[in-house]
Amino acid sequence: MRMNKKYSCLPAEEKGIHIINIRAIEDIGYDQHESTLLNSLSKNPDADCKYGLYFRDGKRKVDYILVYHYKKSSAGKALARRAQQNDSSARSTKQDQPLPGKGVQLEMGESEPHLDYHEDDKRFRREEYEGNLVEAGLELERDEDTKIPGIGFVKIHAPWNVLCREAEFLKLKMPTKKMYQINQTHGLLKKINSVIQKITEPIQPKVAEHKPQTVKRLSYPFSREKQHLFDLSDKDSFFDSKTRSTIVYEILKRTTCTKAKYSMGITSLLANGVYSAAYPLHDGDYEGENVEPNDRKLLCEEWASYGVFYKYQPIDLVRKYFGEKIGLYFAWLGVYTQMLIPASIVGIIVFLYGCATVDENIPSMEMCDQRNNITMCPLCDRTCSYWKMSSACATARASHLFDNPATVFFSVFMALWAATFMEHWKRKQMRLNYRWDLTGFEEEEDHPRAEYEAKVLEKSLRREHKQKETDKEKLTWKDRFPAYLTNFVGIIFMVGLTFAIVFGVIIYRISTAAALAISSTPSGRSSVRVTVTATAVIINLVVIIILDEVYGCIARWLTQIEVPKTDKSFEERLIFKAFLLKFVNAYTPIFYVAFFKGRFVGRPGDYVYIFHSFRMEECAPGGCLMELCIQLSIIMLGKQLIQNNLFEIGIPKMKKFIRYLKLKRRRSLDHEEHMKKKQRYEVDYNLEPFAGLTPEYMEMIIQFGFVTLFVASFPLAPLFALLNNIIEIRLDAKKFVTELRRPVAVRAKDIGIWYNILRGIGKLAVIINAFVISFTSDFIPRLVYLYMYSENGTMHGFVNHTLSSFNVSDFQAGTAPNDPLDLGYEVQICRYKDYREPPWSENKYDISKDFWAVLAARLAFVIVFQNLVMFMSDFVDWIIPDIPKDISQQIHKEKVLMVEVFMREEQGKLQMLETWKDKDKRKGENCNNHSPRLSRSHSGSLSSCPSYPLDV
Repeated sequence: MRMNKKYSCLPAEEKGIHIINIRAIEDIGYDQHESTLLNSLSKNPDADCKYGLYFRDGKRKVDYILVYHYKKSSAGKALARRAQQNDSSARSTKQDQPLPGKGVQLEMGESEPHLDYHEDDKRFRREEYEGNLVEAGLELERDEDTKIPGIGFVKIHAPWNVLCREAEFLKLKMPTKKMYQINQTHGLLKKINSVIQKITEPIQPKVAEHKPQTVKRLSYPFSREKQHLFDLSDKDSFFDSKTRSTIVYEILKRTTCTKAKYSMGITSLLANGVYSAAYPLHDGDYEGENVEPNDRKLLCEEWASYGVFYKYQPIDLVRKYFGEKIGLYFAWLGVYTQMLIPASIVGIIVFLYGCATVDENIPSMEMCDQRNNITMCPLCDRTCSYWKMSSACATARASHLFDNPATVFFSVFMALWAATFMEHWKRKQMRLNYRWDLTGFEEEEDHPRAEYEAKVLEKSLRREHKQKETDKEKLTWKDRFPAYLTNFVGIIFMVGLTFAIVFGVIIYRISTAAALAISSTPSGRSSVRVTVTATAVIINLVVIIILDEVYGCIARWLTQIEVPKTDKSFEERLIFKAFLLKFVNAYTPIFYVAFFKGRFVGRPGDYVYIFHSFRMEECAPGGCLMELCIQLSIIMLGKQLIQNNLFEIGIPKMKKFIRYLKLKRRRSLDHEEHMKKKQRYEVDYNLEPFAGLTPEYMEMIIQFGFVTLFVASFPLAPLFALLNNIIEIRLDAKKFVTELRRPVAVRAKDIGIWYNILRGIGKLAVIINAFVISFTSDFIPRLVYLYMYSENGTMHGFVNHTLSSFNVSDFQAGTAPNDPLDLGYEVQICRYKDYREPPWSENKYDISKDFWAVLAARLAFVIVFQNLVMFMSDFVDWIIPDIPKDISQQIHKEKVLMVEVFMREEQGKLQMLETWKDKDKRKGENCNNHSPRLSRSHSGSLSSCPSYPLDV
């Protein structure tokens, strides 16, 4: 009975079971979960425990759930059926079991079939681990009679003394009784704030946590010796459910199972299949009739609903329910989305400016003018014929929408926007740290991961065969060298694969363009370029989406074989690898169009060939910026619509449906059991496990790259990002509230490595936009022509200036058009876009001095633009303080108030000590004033006054 007494959580009288049957059940070794001899006398035990939110006594809250698989023996099932037939009047109820007892041995002529070794090993480990949890002070209760066959649940409750102990160990800041006034603005600022509050009142969420506060409780790290400082009037709510689950999870991580040389915490037990899941419970249902009010329901109504897309997020309630780490993610996403509003407005203005000035753009008007009669050289060998420049009129006009002087201003604006966004987030982060009592929080080293412990154990076992050592083993770089080599080779291979796929798409574009030029009608040849571009971009998009999923799995595998020691180290390494691979995957096609397409073409009569048959691609007469815009817009919108939204909605729904079908197939319950309401832990078990915030951050970081890196070519990128994020916030919120198990709350004071990645992208964006404006667009050639070559100070003649001439008699043998009279006349001279000497020059087809003048201007612009914008960004970074002034004042005020509280407490102790000393002194004097006859005792003592001990 030692184990049963040790694990049992409820007195037999509270369970309402027949005491007389206990000994008999122990004698036959029959598990209680397979017996109906122990029937509950309560009428509705599920309602008493609020359907799994509490233990069976209805008083102790379930703080955590452990889930495991078990196999029922056929003999046990037969005995259970006979017991049900003998007691048909008794209603079957779910009976929670005391945690594990002794081995089971059946009598009555039946023998239980022996379970396999692995099942026995898992059961022994569970027994030891759960026994250690009880020794750590936790209270446990088991339920194996559930609606999910073969699944057992262990409910964990942390009593008050354990919560206090662990809160002190974890240095959790808790609110004290002391309250103080938050500094309020005065004068004009106060009036402005009141007006803003009235205007924004309709878009504020209707939750208590979001209302502006004028007073705040002073917080202090919890201490059992200073419990009098804290408001403990309601101990049940002093530690909220998020904090309770965090405390229990810390105990689960450090509690070990040492059988068979294993030293395992909950992470190792989960990795080895001893337990199949471990999670805290949601607060209750979020929909349905007669649902009790809870934070989950409130979040569903005021946050995880598309109908409230226009409202602010209740960040404080999100933090209260999910913890600081998830709260910071949604706070960052909200700040990013808000900052996209001004960027979208400016981008729309730039786009509208391009639309308004398209008819006044002289270069596009010259290209569209039929009277110029400019004959262009063929786009491919033999099959392609000469063509009129006026046929590219639509492309030239569309290019002006994105390639105009306003885009330069917009590039500078977006660089400053990125710097302002980063500074604004730092200030917001400090405000949240102050509100959430994280100002003095420092992350401590986490517990070793399960895989790391297993690797260390394997190394120590190998070492034991060679020599006896008592030093604690650890993994060195020599142990990890094969993994590092595999990582290096794997990443190089993946990057090479991405380049190879982009190269394959280039071959597709070249060959398809040639094929369409042969088969198309004369009217259809003008749209060949657009058709090839659009289909190639769609192929790129499909490949990017597929490789994104593949690279995510490969990055995780590469990180796992490195065997990082802690979860934080694992997460940072995974983020670095995944971001590197996904960045290369998403932006390589865009980099090709922006900086490489049309740069290595050669010239008519001396083209550059791939595989001696495919000519390199050329840019359109209006430049490659329009094609870059098409590429960027399709990839960005496609990723957001397909990968970020459809995948996030469709895949979880599909997984949930598959799990439902599996459970329906395995379920073998009668109608009465089927109609019962599921327990909370059963419902949560069917939800998708939380996989971390890395995928959520990753898609937003890639989007941030689309918004900033090539914004000079696509001013509408911030607008599409804004529209996507408005949906994304509610989509993620709905997923966290309704689709996922409740994550363990993790304390964090910042967004970690993601901030450094954002800063890196912001710096890189300045350089890339400088090169896009300088080399991809025609902004610099226009400036050079306007100020160096224009005869009348206008752009008239610019198109002719950018075109070189070629004598068709200089074509290489076999490369001239098959139909030279396709335009209806014989062509002697054709034009191509380049700065080269004419055929009648002494150095015909050599690079002209105009090319060098334009190149010098382009390089000068890159240097000036980059340094100017970097300086302006650093100036914005310097001029905006990281910590808001009012927050720094409040933090200082908290420190002063905390010192005052302790000084007052010390003064009170000293006064109490003085009071007791005075009392003792007066009583001693009174004793001395008594008569000797009364004061002298029979033993000769001169005083019989009692002594009073001082207890301060």
